[in-house]
Amino acid sequence: MDKLNIYCDQFDFSAISRAFEGEFSADAPLAAEVVFVSAEEIRALNAHHRGNDSVTDVLSFPALDDIRGRKLCRADFPYDLTENGEIFIGSIAVCEERAKEQAEEYGHSYRRELHYLVVHGLCHLLGYDHILDDDRAEMRAKEERILTRMGITRND
Repeated sequence: MDKLNIYCDQFDFSAISRAFEGEFSADAPLAAEVVFVSAEEIRALNAHHRGNDSVTDVLSFPALDDIRGRKLCRADFPYDLTENGEIFIGSIAVCEERAKEQAEEYGHSYRRELHYLVVHGLCHLLGYDHILDDDRAEMRAKEERILTRMGITRND
């Protein structure tokens, strides 16, 4: 089973959920939440959790450690199950204001930027990172593959 449920009050991210099919292995659906925060809220979160007192575009808060590339089994995470029996992988905070600014800076649509940020955050929740060059290349390839499945290009 490779189903990912994304819970968000503001947007429907079901296209991202479908695009993640085949990108992980699990014996139960996965669940993640996306929340939108103000510039001041994300700055405070960034300062508190990362020691970076600045506004950023997206922050990920993984619920599980060392899961990259592993098959996720419900039995291994009994305390991380939602009431629906999903394995909760974490939360993503997106600063909509910063996302809009970046879309303009990069010359593409807000839709493209927003979807990229959520895909990027989900990759972090699944254990991917971009600190080392090899890891960055792997994560970027995954992000582009998922966005391409959704029909979202850099020019959108």
